[in-house]
Amino acid sequence: MKYNSVFDIIGPVMIGPSSSHTAGAARIGLAARNFLGKEPKWARIHLYESFAKTYKGHGTDFALAGGLLGFETDDPRMSKALDIAKERGLEIEFVEDSAKVDHPNTARLMIGNEDENIELVGISIGGGKVEITELNGFELRLSGTHPAILIMHNDRFGAIASVTKILAKYEINIGHMEVNRKDVGKEALMVIEVDQNVDDAVLKELENADHIIQISKIVS
Repeated sequence: MKYNSVFDIIGPVMIGPSSSHTAGAARIGLAARNFLGKEPKWARIHLYESFAKTYKGHGTDFALAGGLLGFETDDPRMSKALDIAKERGLEIEFVEDSAKVDHPNTARLMIGNEDENIELVGISIGGGKVEITELNGFELRLSGTHPAILIMHNDRFGAIASVTKILAKYEINIGHMEVNRKDVGKEALMVIEVDQNVDDAVLKELENADHIIQISKIVS
C-alpha cells in the first residue's frame, strides 16, 4: 500500500479513542457546521451500521457534537462536547438507523437554527479521514483530504467563470472540480478542491461573485 503521509500510518493528532469513530466523526460534524456557517441550535443525526452499534463506546456521539461546536480533533474539550452543547443550547438527537448504506461508518446530519438548515452525509474512511458524499440532496465526491470550497449558486450563465476568475487572480490551483444541479436554472452546487487553504478574504470576494447564494470551506 502506498502512503502519502506519515499521518496515513499513525493517524491524526486527536482526542481518542478511535481515529475512524472519533476523529473522523469530529471532522464530519465540523464540515456540517462550516457549511451552515455558524453554530447550529439543533441537530438530528442518523448513524448507520458500525457507527450506530458503537457510537457511545467509541466516542462518536461526543465527537460529532464537538465538530458541530467547532472543535478540532485535538481539542481537549472534545470528550465533554455533549455537556458543552447543552450549555450552549445546542439540542442533539441521535438516531440508530437500520437503513442499508455503502459504508459502515456513515452519518447523516440534519442541522440548523431559526433561519436555515442543511442536510449532509459523511463517512469516516479510517485514520481520521472523511468523505462528504451528499449535501442538501446533491451527490458529492469530496475527499476530505484536501482543502475545498463548496459554493451554492443559481444555475446561470457566468457563475462558474466568475468563481474561477477570482481563484486564478489569487493563484489558487484547482485540483478537482464538479458541478451538480437538480434542474436547469435552479440551485446548483459547485465543489472545488484546491491545493492550499483559502483565506477568508478570498471567500468574501467569492461571495460577491455572480449568482452566488452561499459559500463554505473545508480546511485540510
